[in-house]
Amino acid sequence: MRKSDKKLEKDIVAALTEACEDALKVYKGFEWLTHVVNYQNFPGSLTVVCIFDNQESLNLAMGDDKGAGFKSAIERKLIEHNIKIKGVTKRILFDTEEACNAEHNGNWSKRLDGVQHARHV
Repeated sequence: MRKSDKKLEKDIVAALTEACEDALKVYKGFEWLTHVVNYQNFPGSLTVVCIFDNQESLNLAMGDDKGAGFKSAIERKLIEHNIKIKGVTKRILFDTEEACNAEHNGNWSKRLDGVQHARHV
């Protein structure tokens, strides 16, 4: 990882940590978030994954706006940290602990590997 990549990673983590702390106060059932990125293909490779406890909590949080408010809050935090990515809200995904347990035996590394290789348009 280049020095510039390390600084960018630090800024992304800071922004997403703030977004996570805010979301924990607002969204019932929200548990954590993470990101996947390949700096050789940045910003096109950045994906943020927001994790809820179960599908019911996720459905309630998405509401009528389909998560637009949640996505906008993450985008604002990234911008506050000088990370401006066109179309970033298209790269914010939602998942659940329940689904990971059922489909990958709780192995988030394996589950997120599929996200890392996904192509975002």
